[in-house]
Amino acid sequence: MVTQAYRFALDPTPRQKQALCSHAGAARFAWNWGLDACRDRHDAEGKWWSGVELHRLWNQVKKTNPALGWWSENSKCVYQEAFRDLDRALRDFVRSRNGTREGRRLGFPRFKKRGRCRDSFRFGSGAMRCAGRTVTLPRLGTIATHESTRKLARRLGNGTARILSATVSRAAHRWFVSFTVQVDRTVPGRHARPGSAVGVDLGVKTLLTAVDDHGGVTEIAGPKALRAGLRKLQRLSKAHSRAQRGSANRAKAAGRLARHHARVANVRADALHKATTALAARYETVVVEDLNVTGMVANRRMARAVADQGFAAVRRMLKYKTGWNGGRLVVADRWFPSSKTCSGCGGRKPSLSLSERTFRCEACDLVLGRDVNAAINLRDLAASGAERRNACGGDARPGPAGQPPGKQEPGNRERGQDRDRRRASDGYPNSGYPYPLTFQVTVTS
Repeated sequence: MVTQAYRFALDPTPRQKQALCSHAGAARFAWNWGLDACRDRHDAEGKWWSGVELHRLWNQVKKTNPALGWWSENSKCVYQEAFRDLDRALRDFVRSRNGTREGRRLGFPRFKKRGRCRDSFRFGSGAMRCAGRTVTLPRLGTIATHESTRKLARRLGNGTARILSATVSRAAHRWFVSFTVQVDRTVPGRHARPGSAVGVDLGVKTLLTAVDDHGGVTEIAGPKALRAGLRKLQRLSKAHSRAQRGSANRAKAAGRLARHHARVANVRADALHKATTALAARYETVVVEDLNVTGMVANRRMARAVADQGFAAVRRMLKYKTGWNGGRLVVADRWFPSSKTCSGCGGRKPSLSLSERTFRCEACDLVLGRDVNAAINLRDLAASGAERRNACGGDARPGPAGQPPGKQEPGNRERGQDRDRRRASDGYPNSGYPYPLTFQVTVTS
C-alpha cells in the first residue's frame, strides 16, 4: 500500500467558481482567526491552542457571534483542515527553532491576505469520488474535469484504492483537485533489467548526463522554459506594474502574468517527468548526487539557471519512481568529488573550476567531457559499495579517529558555541564543516 496523489484540472461553471472562491476564502479566514487566537493565548499564558482545541473553540464562537453567520455556506471540513494546517505549522516552527527539524529554518506563521496567498482548501471527509470526466466533492457537488478520471475511478471501483482527502487549489486561471489516495500498487519483485546501473550528473547547460553500465551516454537537454519565456515575462511584468492598483486592467495583467508562470512550470515538470520515468524504467540502480541546491540558488550568478532546471525535483521523482519499478536510488555523498576524480585511473585533481568543461587527467592523459566523467564515477560508485542508499547516514562518511561517524543531514548540526567547542576538542579548525575535507572511495571501472 502506497500513498500517492491524483491531480485533475477542473472545469467548473460560473456558480461553481463562486463556490470554490467562497471555500478558499473560508479556509483563509479560519487560518487567520486561529492564528489570532493562538497569539492572544500565547501572550497571556505562554502557549497556544492545538488544532483540536481550535476546532472546539470555533464551534462555540460561530453560534454566538452574529458576524460569523455565513459559516454554514461552506463545508465544515474547510475550517477543520485549516486549523490542522495551522497546528502543523506551529509545531514545525517550534521544531525548527529547537533544531530538531531538518531543512531551512522556519519563521512564525503569518496571516494570509486575499490575492497575496495561494487559494487552497481541503476536504478530509464526505462524499469524494470520480467517474468519467467528473468529480464529486462535499457541498460542491459534481464538477466537470478537463481530463478523464477513469484511471482512478477504475481503482476505486475494484477496491484497490481509497481516497483519504481532496485538496482543491487554484493556479493562475485554473482550478485543480488533488486526491490523496491509498493505493494497493503492484510493485515487481525485481526490475525488468536486473543488474543494470546508471550514473546521473545534473548540470546547468545540460539537464542531465547519464552513463550506463555498458558505457552508453545519454544527454537530455532541459527545456529551460524560464529562459525561453524571459522576454515575455519582462513584458508582462512591466505591464502589470504600470497598471493602476485596484483597477480592472491590473487584475487582467495579473492574470496574464500568472498564466505565463503556470505555463513555464508545466513545461519544466513535463520534461522532468519524462526524463525520470525513462531512467527508472530502464535501469535498476540509479546513482545521483546530493547537491546543495539551496546554496547554489544563493549564488546570484547561477540562481536563475539552477532554478530553471529543477535539480531538487529530479531527485524527488527518481526516489519514488525507482521504487515503483523494483529498482533503487543511490544518493552519493555531498562531498564525493565526482567531477574532480578521473574515471580512468582514479586520480583526483586538487581543483577544477566551473569554466573547465573538459576533464584532462595529467596521470593517464584521459580527455573526457566533464559531465560524462562525473556520471561514470557515480555509476562506478554503486558497484564499489562505498555508499548506501541514504548517504546522510552515519556510515556514509568516516568520522574522526576513535569516534563514531556523525550525520550530515541539514539542520542536524550543532549551532553556536557547542559546535565550536566540539570541533576544537576534536582538533579541527572552525571552518564550518563538521568533518575534515578528505574522502576516500574505491572506484572500479
